[in-house]
Amino acid sequence: MGHPGDTIVAPATPPGTGGIGVVRISGDKAEAIATTMLGSLPKPRYATHQTFRDARGDELDSGIALYFPAPASFTGESVLELHGHGGPVVMSMLVDAAVELGARLAEPGEFTKRAFLNDKLDLAQAEAVADLITSGTAQAARAALHSLTGAFSAAVDALGEKLVRLRMHVEAAIDFPEEEIDFLNDAQLLQRVDECSMAFEELQRNATIGRVLRDGYRVIIVGKPNAGKSSLMNRLSGEDTAIVTEVAGTTRDVLRERIDIDGLAVELVDTAGLREDPDRIEEEGIRRARKALASADAVLWIQDANEPLAKRIEEDIPDGAEIIVVRNKIDETGDAPGLVDDILYLSAKTGAGIDALHGRLRRSAGYRNLGEGAFTTRKRHIDALSRAAAHFDTGRKALEETRAGELLAEELRLAQEALGEITGAVSSDDLLGRIFSEFCIGK
Repeated sequence: MGHPGDTIVAPATPPGTGGIGVVRISGDKAEAIATTMLGSLPKPRYATHQTFRDARGDELDSGIALYFPAPASFTGESVLELHGHGGPVVMSMLVDAAVELGARLAEPGEFTKRAFLNDKLDLAQAEAVADLITSGTAQAARAALHSLTGAFSAAVDALGEKLVRLRMHVEAAIDFPEEEIDFLNDAQLLQRVDECSMAFEELQRNATIGRVLRDGYRVIIVGKPNAGKSSLMNRLSGEDTAIVTEVAGTTRDVLRERIDIDGLAVELVDTAGLREDPDRIEEEGIRRARKALASADAVLWIQDANEPLAKRIEEDIPDGAEIIVVRNKIDETGDAPGLVDDILYLSAKTGAGIDALHGRLRRSAGYRNLGEGAFTTRKRHIDALSRAAAHFDTGRKALEETRAGELLAEELRLAQEALGEITGAVSSDDLLGRIFSEFCIGK
């Protein structure tokens, strides 16, 4: 990105034609640009109808101008917003006029990055801005908004505060050995260790749900030809996405649909039937099916209930992905719908057993609807939290096995640093660059 002292400009609305388009300008030159383009500086935080002009005084558009003086703005800098007519040519003319007056084009996520650098948002909140924009379900949107208002950061900070209190207790005992504190018989210290342990477990559990809310859950449908994979895909999605015929090998490519199961965004992937001696086109479909399996969160192994129970598929399944065996076509066999001995019986044709499959997928994802308590998280949050928990566990074991208070104190320090990566208390330029490069331009 450019120099942080630059004044930046970008459209804040998506490319294309619309009734309204917004151009956002942030930085020290925002006031001077406003004076030139509008004729005067608008009253702070008041919507004012203005004519927008370029540096030569030529009219470009007319609309609403909003001015937010520093530091009372989203970025913490002086911000000017021009709400004009939403045509790409008009937006380009307004941006070009601002650039001519001293601004430069903003990089992706640069407005939000400045909000972070100016302490308007912590890093987890900044990431929630992008998560809110790209939410796949209403529940995910509410969770992202909850993260944006600081719910996830507050939970991380509360855990960090517990670690600080525990670390102070341990280091005080180390610094004052004359008190002869027996670590393993210090009730207050052991209570704080237990509190930290439970806090880690709860936050990791909720963070896992938050990751699923943000990223969704990828479910790959596999099985032999004519087992009913495409019929199940259509039943779950509510659309005739896949062609269903009596001819084996109808599905030659990988088909995808997104569905919402009680707020859980599930990406369904229907694949070509796995069998020996396929034709050349079907062989390519099978190759793509095996490639799709490599990124699965869960696998639905579809079997025809009219045939003997087959051996579970194991090849090409990534570590951690759960295999759910599904016996389809119970409308032909008379089997009862539902889960029996970890095998799910259903009929894609009639819909019997589909509710049980929904519940099974929610359990597989570790998902539960937390309502207003939900927040979104990312893989990097989960990784940082896991490292923090590992440091804490290492320190706790050192305490229990060797009474090593010094080792516990050091591991607590490392755990705090790992937690600090989540909110940005500990960060690097490389990390910030990677995070904000994923944002859209103008945000």
